[in-house]
Parts: sequence; C-alpha cells; structure tokens
Amino acid sequence: MNTIVIYDSLYGNTKVIAQAIAAGIPGEVKLIHVDTVSTNEIRAADLLIVGGPTHGGGPSDVMKAFLTTLDDTALTGKPAATFDTRLTWWWLRPFGYAAPKIAKHLEKKGGRPVGKAEGFFVTGGKGPLQAGEVERTATWAAEIVQLVEGAVTPVSANK
Repeated sequence: MNTIVIYDSLYGNTKVIAQAIAAGIPGEVKLIHVDTVSTNEIRAADLLIVGGPTHGGGPSDVMKAFLTTLDDTALTGKPAATFDTRLTWWWLRPFGYAAPKIAKHLEKKGGRPVGKAEGFFVTGGKGPLQAGEVERTATWAAEIVQLVEGAVTPVSANK
C-alpha cells in the first residue's frame, strides 16, 4: 500500500505523532509537511492520512489553506483518515478539534473517511506529548490499515 501522511505542526508535537504514524504503516509511506505536498502525490497514494494541531478549535491556518486549495478531483474515493494534537483542558471541548473538521473537509472533496478522527494529547500550551501518546499511534495506525485492507465499512466524518 502506498500511503502519504500529511501534517502540520506548530511546536513539534504533531510532527512526532505523524512520524510515529508513518512508522506504523506497512508498505511505502511518505511523510510530507502540508506546505510541500503536491496533487500528484495525493493522486498516487492508496491511503491519505492528514493531521495537524488543534488551533482555536480547528485546524491551523496552514492546514486550512491546504484544505481550501485541495484539488476537487484528487481525493475521489480515496480512503482518508485524520488526526490531531490537542490539549486535555475540559473547557476547550465546546470549541472542537482539528481532526473531525479536517475529515469533513476531505469528505466534501470526495475522500472516503476511514476510522475515527483521532486526537493525541499534549500537556501544557506547547507540549510535550502526554506519556504513552506516541505508542498509541501504532494501535490507531494499525486500525486504519485494517479498515482499508479489510474493506470494513468506514465511519463517516459527518456522524
């Protein structure tokens, strides 16, 4: 399977998670910062995994720009999973998180949502990652691969 993991990172935490996800996916995997990804790379992928930090209740400005300019035909039917990094502060929950919003956008562009939009937790305003979060990426990545390879019915981002 040819997979690309596209990420944005403000303080380095999301990059660490993206690297761990890429390491946990079998086959050919490209880890690409959102600033440098091309439509051709997206078209060539069998699986797209996109993630970034939660910033102001949603994706970062760089991720929003990528999602806005994403070619409408690049994702047609392509399996896509999303993740984010987020704080555990309870009072931030009403504002939402980046991963579900990224998933909805990818689905609108024709992507086929796979699995649950996942959040990985940071401590403090800029991190570090909570203990065990890097290790947890392996389980999540394996579930995504199993969903794609096993043709299990994907979870819609709109639910």
